[in-house]
Amino acid sequence: MNNDQNEIYSKVVRAGKRTYFFDIKTTKSNDLYITLTESKKTFGEDGDGNYQKHKIFLYKEDFEKFREGLDDVLTKIEELKNQ
Repeated sequence: MNNDQNEIYSKVVRAGKRTYFFDIKTTKSNDLYITLTESKKTFGEDGDGNYQKHKIFLYKEDFEKFREGLDDVLTKIEELKNQ
């Protein structure tokens, strides 16, 4: 089975040397979940490029808590910048 068959939506965010992928996917039982992937190009001693990827799986029961935590830290960052 092709892994992309369960992908419903994808948003790519390029930010400097990193690229972030926000993917909405579905399980076999049609539950939605999100994968957040950070991809960063690195170079070995031989000069060849490689991509390091880090992935987080976020399931529907955690969406609201994740949003609350992200909103909280982003609000705190704005407060700290304005001091």
